[in-house]
This record gives sequence, structure tokens and C-alpha cells, in this order.
Amino acid sequence: MARPAKSLSREPAVVLYDGGLENGWQDWGWTAKEMPKGAPAVVNFDNFGGWILAKPGLTGDYGGVVFRVKEPPGEGEFIEVHLQSPAGATLAKVPVSPDDRTDVGEGWTEVFIPLDRLDPDQAPFDRVVIQAFRKMEHASIPIDKIALTKASPRPTAAAYDPSALRQVRLSLDCRAKARKISPLIWGVAYYAFDDAAKQEAQWQLGATARRWGGNTTSTYNWEISAWNTGNDWFFENNSVPSYATFLKDNAAHGMKSALTIPILGWVSKDTTSSSFPVSAFGPQQAVDQWRPDAGNGKDKSGKPLAPGSPPRAYEPITPAYVKRWITAIRAEDAKTGRRSVDMYILGNEPMLWSTTHRDAHPEPLGYDELLQRTIDFGTAVREADPDAVIAGPAEWGWTGYMYSGKDMASGGPSARPDRRAHGDLPVVAYYLKALAEHEKKTGVRVLDVLDLHGYPYADGVGGDGADAKTAALRIRTTRMLWDPDYTDESWVKEPVNLLPRMRGWIDENYPGRGISIGEWSFGGQGHMSGALATAEAFGRYAQYGVTSAFFWTYPAAGSPSSWAFRAYRNYDARGDHFLDWFTPITAPSGAWSAFGSRDETGKHLVVVALNLSHDDAVTADLDVSSCGKLAAIQSYTYQGGEAGFVAAPAPGGKRVLPPYSITVLDAQLDDPSPLVR
Repeated sequence: MARPAKSLSREPAVVLYDGGLENGWQDWGWTAKEMPKGAPAVVNFDNFGGWILAKPGLTGDYGGVVFRVKEPPGEGEFIEVHLQSPAGATLAKVPVSPDDRTDVGEGWTEVFIPLDRLDPDQAPFDRVVIQAFRKMEHASIPIDKIALTKASPRPTAAAYDPSALRQVRLSLDCRAKARKISPLIWGVAYYAFDDAAKQEAQWQLGATARRWGGNTTSTYNWEISAWNTGNDWFFENNSVPSYATFLKDNAAHGMKSALTIPILGWVSKDTTSSSFPVSAFGPQQAVDQWRPDAGNGKDKSGKPLAPGSPPRAYEPITPAYVKRWITAIRAEDAKTGRRSVDMYILGNEPMLWSTTHRDAHPEPLGYDELLQRTIDFGTAVREADPDAVIAGPAEWGWTGYMYSGKDMASGGPSARPDRRAHGDLPVVAYYLKALAEHEKKTGVRVLDVLDLHGYPYADGVGGDGADAKTAALRIRTTRMLWDPDYTDESWVKEPVNLLPRMRGWIDENYPGRGISIGEWSFGGQGHMSGALATAEAFGRYAQYGVTSAFFWTYPAAGSPSSWAFRAYRNYDARGDHFLDWFTPITAPSGAWSAFGSRDETGKHLVVVALNLSHDDAVTADLDVSSCGKLAAIQSYTYQGGEAGFVAAPAPGGKRVLPPYSITVLDAQLDDPSPLVR
């Protein structure tokens, strides 16, 4: 079949199909079609038929969808176009009208639908759907030259008149006590052992640490390097690359390591068993397509099956097992002359064990068992490595901070029988108090850092959703980290105030402990709202003296959230980064945040400024008068897309902050004031 003669009238950003699939795009059906090499595709549109083209992981800014179609004469309008989110949700459906068409000759029509009609809320998408919106018969239609076009660039800082905008004065307070920033707060929480490209994306972030963590590590057997996937994937044992490889990879890339220690009491006994084999439990709701004997532990109706004996897939462990592991790690360290593990984390989300690992721990966890396991296994770590930094309890979220698994299974917060039996203290406060008493009584310290996980609770925020309402909520929700006046807009319905709350629990019950956010993410990694939320969280971790924080899992290469990492770790592509000493900034209230840092000499300042408004630009005026005399300053601004930060001067410390943007201000000072420690 003859192809349309002319090239597209609009410049493609990425081609999906041009005489064949291109650039990694995939044919996801759903009706019959022909795709002869070097020729248009012929798609059957009978009975509301159509075509889905997909590219999982798609990122970037686009102007619209364009394609060529050769429709049968006399049929009138019948094609509609829509996009789908990574979760499969349909965005706005747009019927193709005469205004969307241009005749390009020989029976071919070029169709262009702008993205502001297809995706008015700027949600992430990874699928383009072209289909019939009315019933057709005998309609096999040639389609070719399908592309996403380049977006019109957003107005940059240079497009605004600074004098016409609201002036926001950002005043660094170098008279205040500076706080040393822990290098472990720029961490990620995912061991991408199965994909070299994913590992490379982690190295490029500028992340400083990686955490060996997640549900599977609760059952990791270090002697055979295997774990059980639990409720996440058919309760089956798998062989995985060794923890030793993880530690070596981190060291080779200058990254610190945090290692989760299993305290559940059971680890995988082999690399092949599963906890709910069909051969023993009978037909189930679902099985692993690659291991069809491994069931999901639910009968055909979806009712959970009673688990069998843990030895079906596990072997029991004691603290002596962990002690052997840490002893082996330290023996290897002696050979290299350096420490390979910077933090040991006792367990993972224990108040969820009766769900995530119900095959091994079917009974909900209570206060006493958590405390005893922490003491027993923490003591084993301390004996094997006296200088170890030990963290726990790695709890999942709000109910796990406040109540035990037993409480939640016995009437929930209103009844809370386990909590009432322990002085009605939140489980984390009791945990700290009891461990302080243990150290006072025995002289053995089994906890150095309080580790909790920090995720948003509001619907849709933690996922990929980025419609205007979700994006705005995502940014507001970051206040759960630090704002005692912010009532969480979720089922929590009260202030979370996570970082000050953790510090208060520590100061009252076990002074001197550090704070770790062992897993966190605010979602929307492919959208600017996710980048702003990520950058906001990093600034708060620096402000509140957090010991470590590990992003779950890691931002994809080129995604907006990856550039939020780069704002603090490598904004100029030459390795410049947020500096070592946090310096407070005062600013008028509004839709912006700013976080300051200085180096040891006081001569170098780096400020990260966020404009959290989707619509309004402002002019930032950086006041460094309490720090020294401004000698030179450069700005770097990110507004979305894969190109990253754009450098520009900031004369006199003034710089326009465009809507939805991250701006780094890098300043050199003369006559600096001394650093106040």
C-alpha cells in the first residue's frame, strides 16, 4: 500500500509508528491488524475496535498526538483518540472532528489532537489509543506516521519581567546555629539486582546510600542468598544475588550501605519452595504463571487459606544466626580495611507481618514480642559489631506508630487492648522507653536510630496520578513531615507532624537517638508535582537533622523526581551539590519553600528554592547580609522534562522563580561570617 507522501507538518518528539513500531513502542492490541514492514498498519475498527500503542516508563513533555489515516469515503466521523495512565486509567476521550484534520493528498488525512485536550490535568501516561467511537463494519483502515509532537516550551524565567512580579525576600540567617547535614539522607531503598540499567540510573542520581530493605529482606537467608517473596508474589522462595555483591557495588560507587537484619524468626530454607503449593492446598485464586504450583494463598473465592507449617518453605533462625552473619561481614571488612555496613536495620514493617508474611507469622505482632525480638537480635548485632549503628523498628506508617498488630486485629484504635496494657503509650514511644530501660539495666545499647517509614495517606497521592487536584494535594501533603498545624487530608484526619513527633518521642523516652525515614516517596515521579514534593522532603530532612532517609524505590532516569535528587546532589552536571551545613532561611508565607546550606569556610552558599504554585511566578531576592558580602552568584532552574537544569545569572541575588519550578542559587561570598556550630 502506498504510504503518505509528505512528512508530518508538526515536529515529532517521539515516533510511535512509521512503517513499523519505533523507539521501543509496543503493540498492545486489541483488534486484528496487519503491520507489513515499511508500510502503513491496517487496523480493523469493526465493532468499536482500535489500537493501543504503549511504552511503559514513558516520560517527557509533549504537545499532542499526530497521525495519518486513510478513511473510507462517505463514513463521516468515527475515530476517537485518548491516552491511558500507567495504571490503565483512561484520560479524556477526544472524538476527531473536521477541525482536527488536514488533507495531505491521495486520500490521506493528517490528524492532530493537542495534549491539553487529551490530558487536561497533565497526568502521566504511557499508552495512546486510537479507536472507533461508533459501531463500524468492514472497516480495516490504514494508519501511519503516529507520533507525539514536541511541546511548546513553558515560559522560562527570562520571559518574565522581575519588577512586575511579587518580590519574595529569602533571608539566610548565618547568626543562627548551623546544623551538620547527614550524608545518608540522600539515599535510595532498592537493590535493582535484576537490571543493570536500573542500577546505572541509581548511580547517576548522586544518591549517597542504598538500603537493602523491603518485605523480602525479612526472610533473607544470607548463607544461601535466598528470600521469600511473601504476600507480594505467591509466597515463594527465590535465589537472589548476594548481600556481599550489594555491599561491593555500593563501595565501588562511593555509596554507604544500610542492611536489613531479619528478626521474624524464619528465613527461606531453599530457592524453590513455596508456602501455598497447589499440590498441597488445592486450586487457588491465582498461581505464578512461571511456577504454576505456587499459589497466592487464597481459595477460588478469594478467601485466605489457613497457612501450613512454616518449615514448608522456611527454616528457623535465632540471634546466633544473625551474629554469625555480622561476624562474617566484619571479617571481610578486616581484609579491606573499611566498614561496609553503615547501618543495620532490625526488621521491616513488623506490624504488617501477619499480612505480608502470614505464612511464617500468622498471628498479629504485639508490644512485648516486638520488644523482645529487638533486644535479642539487636544484642546479637552489638556483640558481633560493637561499633554498629542499629536502627528500628522500620514501621510502615501511622497505625504502626501508634498501635500494635494485636490492637488492629482486636477492635482497632478505639479498643487498643495491647496499648492499654502498656500504659496506653503509642507503640513507638513504649518501644523507646523500654529500650532505654534495658540499656540502663544491662549496659547494652541495641538501638541508635529510630527508623519509621514515611508515606502519604491521602488517596491517589502516592501513585502516578497527577491531575490538577492530586498534584496540588501531593504538594500540600508534604506538610505531614513537619507542620503541627496541618491536619492530614486522609483517613488519619489529624496532624502527623512526623519529624517533630519522632524527635519528641526520642527526647522524652530515649534521648540521643537519631531519626531515619527508612522508606519514603510522595508519588508522581513522572510529574513536576512529584519533583517538588521530593525536593521539599529533602529540604525538611536537612532542616530537622535526620540521620538517614531512603527513597522508595528510586526515581527513573530523566524523570522529574530524578532532577529533584539532582537539585541537591548534582545540579550543574559537574558534581556541585547542597553543602554540609544547614542554614535557616526566613521568608514570607506563601506557595514557596527555600532551604539553605554553607560549607565549612562559610564562603560558599547553596540555596534550593521551590515555587509550589502551578500558575504564578515570583521574584526571589536572596539576602546574604548576615553571612558576608555577595561576590558571585549563579542560578540553575528546572521546570520539567528530561533536559534538566538551565543555568542563568542571578544579578544581585535576584532570580525569577517560574511556576512549578526548582531553582538552585549557588553563591560565593567575600568576608564571610564564621560558621556558628
